[in-house]
Amino acid sequence: MSTVILTGLPVPGSPLEDELRSLGFDVRPVPAPEDAPRALAAVPAGQRVAVVDSGFVGHPHALRLALTDPRFEASAVTGAFAVQPGARAALERAAALAPDGEGPYADRLAAAVEASGTTVRRPELGTLVAAVPAGEAERAEALAAVAAVDDEAVRLRGAVKARDGFFTTFFISPYSRYIARWCARRGLTPNQVTTASLLTALLAAGCAATGERWGYVTAGVLLLVSFVLDCTDGQLARYSLQYSTMGAWLDATFDRVKEYAYYAGLALGAARGGDDVWALALGSMILMTCRHVVDFSFNEANHDATANTSPTAALSGRLDSVGWTVWVRRMIILPIGERWAMIAVLTAATTPRTVFYALLIGCAFGALYTTAGRVLRSVTRKAKRTDRAARALADLADSGVLAWTGAPRPGKRASAAALPTAAGAAVVMAGGALVRDFGSTSLIATAGLYVFLSGAAVSTPLKGPLDWLIPPLFRFGEYVTVLVLAVKADVPGALPAAFGLVAAVAYHHYDTVYRIRGGSDAPPRWLVRTTGGHEGRVLLATLLAAVLTRDAFPVALTAMAVFVAVVVLVESIRFWVSAGAPAVHDEGEPA
Repeated sequence: MSTVILTGLPVPGSPLEDELRSLGFDVRPVPAPEDAPRALAAVPAGQRVAVVDSGFVGHPHALRLALTDPRFEASAVTGAFAVQPGARAALERAAALAPDGEGPYADRLAAAVEASGTTVRRPELGTLVAAVPAGEAERAEALAAVAAVDDEAVRLRGAVKARDGFFTTFFISPYSRYIARWCARRGLTPNQVTTASLLTALLAAGCAATGERWGYVTAGVLLLVSFVLDCTDGQLARYSLQYSTMGAWLDATFDRVKEYAYYAGLALGAARGGDDVWALALGSMILMTCRHVVDFSFNEANHDATANTSPTAALSGRLDSVGWTVWVRRMIILPIGERWAMIAVLTAATTPRTVFYALLIGCAFGALYTTAGRVLRSVTRKAKRTDRAARALADLADSGVLAWTGAPRPGKRASAAALPTAAGAAVVMAGGALVRDFGSTSLIATAGLYVFLSGAAVSTPLKGPLDWLIPPLFRFGEYVTVLVLAVKADVPGALPAAFGLVAAVAYHHYDTVYRIRGGSDAPPRWLVRTTGGHEGRVLLATLLAAVLTRDAFPVALTAMAVFVAVVVLVESIRFWVSAGAPAVHDEGEPA
């Protein structure tokens, strides 16, 4: 249980103590600030502890934002200050020094803790009130301001992402926020809602796999229900401030699991009706994953770039001031809300083949639009890429050669040849797989060249203006090679096995992204070595195609998929449930 030290004489009629208890705090009043250090020392070291002025006037949600958000070591609003165990020592030192100055004691403590080097988060309150009035007149004014604003309405609005897609904003969030509140009042957690969303999507995939019209209609409805729950879990987390490292992992990965499982369900259903669309399903997954890697790589390359003078970015900023252009630009990239709505409707009304054609066309257009814009921004901006960005891109590359040799040597300079080399490697590998027959031994030499070129591409720091394209080029080279080999094997089970392998590898790549975005290290090098890196897997796949019979090839791909999935999942679960895992909560991913 958390503890709050309530400093100062009680104010008659104040609901403050009851509000603090409703937030889960054990309230310990002390008559004067000088008594606070002794009260703090009596609180167990592993607890969150807060200091609140007894004269505080404000909305309960203002207190909730300041005192209960688990993502921050220290946070404060006027008259209220809270720290987690990691910042307890800084708080106790500040309290022992009896910070001087004017204003509420909690504010002076927060300033002293911040001055000592601990970051203190001060949440944006908007129309919410948080004040410590100096007299009766000010108190009456503050109480009137509190009464003028609906605390619950503000809390509900705050549960919804500030930036979201058109479909989600206008067709889901207007009611899903109330579902989130219903869940909060019944003690449900975001993780439970996330799991319910996953199970609903898997049930939808199972219905699609029946191959019957009733199954497709039911699958479409269930997919929409799953998306509603997918929105609700994040809204519940924001509404009740229930953030966790496990929730971060579930939220970061389950969207892809749900969507790709649904692709598999559609392919199985089509097969029952005599239509083989596994190549289309795998192609859709490849396109979607490569598109996301483009997004992630660009963002990491520019995470801390300086001197952004791109006229393209300036134009985008001007367009944001014209409301309708914002929604049009969000819709045409087919973000997750629009995409899932399209998949659900087409599943119910048409065939799996039509669904995949629409996906490939729509997502290809969205990918071209976003990539072209980012290329223009990159070539027209004058920005210095940092060492952190170069390391992130090297980690996203998932290169086995890099893992064996250690990393790009710090003494080396960025090379303008890195991107052309990576592009050449991907084109040579995918093109070689396309033009050569299945089992061709010459393709092994092509794979060897791919290993050499891809290793050369990442042997220098990736600080070029377009070097963020290197990780998606490697994804293209690996995934397309596996797809083409499975198609050319032309035996039952080859494409489903290839789908499973790409899905397992894609999970590894998404896991890498979310670790980096959380400020943590990329997956350990032993994991990259064990799974071979992208070029090692390509070389192994081509070797298997050359030495095995066509009928044995699907078995080999399945074995690769199982091995990669087990190794990656075990390490991923270990990381995300550990105490050191970052709490990553995606607040604005467009796709």
